[in-house]
Amino acid sequence: MKIAFVGKGGSGKTTLSSLFIRHLAANESPVVAVDADINQHLGAALGLPEPEAAALPAMGAHLPLIKEYLRGSNPRIVSADTMIKTTPPGEGSRLLRVREDNPVYEACARTVGLDDGEIRLMATGPFTESDLGVSCYHSKVGAVELCLNHLVDGVDEYVVVDMTAGSDSFASGLFTRFDMTFLVAEPTLKGVSVYRQYKEYARDFGVALKVVGNKVQGQDDLDFLRAEVGDDLLVTVGHSNWVRAMEKGRPPRFELLEAENRMSLQALQDAADDSYAHRDWERYTRQMVHFHLRNAESWGNAKTGADLAAQIDPDFVLGEPLAVPQLG
Repeated sequence: MKIAFVGKGGSGKTTLSSLFIRHLAANESPVVAVDADINQHLGAALGLPEPEAAALPAMGAHLPLIKEYLRGSNPRIVSADTMIKTTPPGEGSRLLRVREDNPVYEACARTVGLDDGEIRLMATGPFTESDLGVSCYHSKVGAVELCLNHLVDGVDEYVVVDMTAGSDSFASGLFTRFDMTFLVAEPTLKGVSVYRQYKEYARDFGVALKVVGNKVQGQDDLDFLRAEVGDDLLVTVGHSNWVRAMEKGRPPRFELLEAENRMSLQALQDAADDSYAHRDWERYTRQMVHFHLRNAESWGNAKTGADLAAQIDPDFVLGEPLAVPQLG
């Protein structure tokens, strides 16, 4: 399952996404984690020392390699230079899988050891001095969107993306790339404002959205969230001494996380797993094409000098390959 954590700045989305990743690893699930926030904190939240977290390879810096690999032998893509963040796969394209080794992971991913297993961690990369005044957030996460467009993930496989704060992902098709979106909201009016934006924007695209109430301190906070978000409220998370220790750089073993918070993480996994039954690869592919055509018309054709609509393979549907029957 492809899972996004979103929320306003300071809501705790990075902390909760890191806890969820640790939970999945403790359950021996294969995980690819992606820090898609320009303010890169996921590596540190997963226990990497600051120098190692800062040294994570930037996906944006390897965009030519990513494009060339994913292009494969697709005859509709004349060169990697004509690929943009929304370019969909077609016949001949190379696809990414969670458990495999490939040049994209080799260049952009690092293995992070956790208490109960290990995960692959990738990062968009922070703004650099050369980006200031000439680049935007979306130019950085283009590599993430392109990889998700070419990713085939199966049951019991997880791609967890810590998204940028607020609702910036709606400026591209990135928000439709997930089976489940967990919106982290504090029990305040500002805390639920991003939820309202996501709910409105996502309504027409079938985006599965659940709210995780964070920093909930009592019944009044719980009642407030229930009144504001209704049935979309999935679980709440309160104060955690384990998290406080983690934020000081001295996390105990993950098995010592408070029982109620472990139950909340299991509820998140259950909700994500349940979404698998509703996966619609045809709709997923159709949405890819929709946003590719929009981006091609608005800026992609002019930038690349090519008709990017011609990259669309009308007969291709991204999806898991059918199992080959075994002969007895």
